[in-house]
Amino acid sequence: MRTSLMALVSIALATALLTAQKNANRTLDIYVIDVEGGNATLFVSPLGESLLIDAGNGGPAADRDVGRIMSVAAIAGVTSINNLIITHYHGDHFGGVEGISSRLSVWNYIDHGGNVQPAAAADEFLNTVYPKLYAKSKRVIAKPGDRINLAGLDFQIITSAGQVLKTPLKDAGKPNPFCKDYKPQAADPTENAQSVGSLITFGKFRALHLGDLTWNKEFELMCPNNPIGTVDLWMVSHHGQAISNSPVLAHAIRARAAIMNNGTRKGGQPDAMKIIQSAPGLEDLWQMHFSQLSGQEYTVPGMFIANTVDEEPSAMPIAPISVPAPGANAPQTLMPPAPVHNGKAFWIKVQAKEDGSFTITNTRNGFSKSYAAPAK
Repeated sequence: MRTSLMALVSIALATALLTAQKNANRTLDIYVIDVEGGNATLFVSPLGESLLIDAGNGGPAADRDVGRIMSVAAIAGVTSINNLIITHYHGDHFGGVEGISSRLSVWNYIDHGGNVQPAAAADEFLNTVYPKLYAKSKRVIAKPGDRINLAGLDFQIITSAGQVLKTPLKDAGKPNPFCKDYKPQAADPTENAQSVGSLITFGKFRALHLGDLTWNKEFELMCPNNPIGTVDLWMVSHHGQAISNSPVLAHAIRARAAIMNNGTRKGGQPDAMKIIQSAPGLEDLWQMHFSQLSGQEYTVPGMFIANTVDEEPSAMPIAPISVPAPGANAPQTLMPPAPVHNGKAFWIKVQAKEDGSFTITNTRNGFSKSYAAPAK
């Protein structure tokens, strides 16, 4: 009898050990995909479920961007999308949704509701294309405080449709010291301010993705008290543009690492880079593209940049170039078109563990850096 009991105890202990080892090896995998200054971020949960935030550009670039997303999905072992979040109705965010949906089954579409910035492409998508897509699955209108069902993760909506989280999360809600120096920008009536923003938690690891949320909305979210606390990884807002990324957000969240999904001339301008790179606690900023708007003065070391340009210039100027006027053409700005990157596109991968440690890898050069679990 004693022998049998000891055997049962041994089996139970061995099973518990194997389970603990298996759990310790589970990771949340995040793939930040190059869609030329648009947005596409793929999350694969420790239990294999997937969530895609945005799907890159539409129009002539749709096939290129959808192809890049599909290539990364194949590498990640993703054969269907459990949840697809459209942060807002700008073409660089919803443009590839139809293409992705034609190649992968999408079980849930998540968005902020109606469009506040009518435009031909957005109207066509919302009135004609999108209803046909979610008719085959499910559409969810997100509200701050909602949780998205993704096995193994706590995926919470923080902002949506111009509304922000009002009830502080656990262990958050302390006064935000950066609010006292806040200076508002002009009111933003565009879709950017409607962005669906998410806080992703896996054990002790926390990541923040706010889409293209703009400066004044960041203040509404973060002031006078910080309702979300600190995070480990920040997906830099709005491609790293200066109409987002205010100190009340960038400095208050104390991210240990940040990833900026920018383009060659979209994001990375000095005003934003100075705020981002001076953020307390930030060890590294990783970039999807080299930015000509940064020049040598404000850029990060090349090992942290996933993509350069297909035709590299003979020299990189120290001074950043001026930001082109919105909608302006080359003769008006005295600037040639932005370099097009239609060659091999590289992505940035994050592997996070429940203890709060994580590793970021630049697939262009194989450079990886690990960030230790935070001290208890």
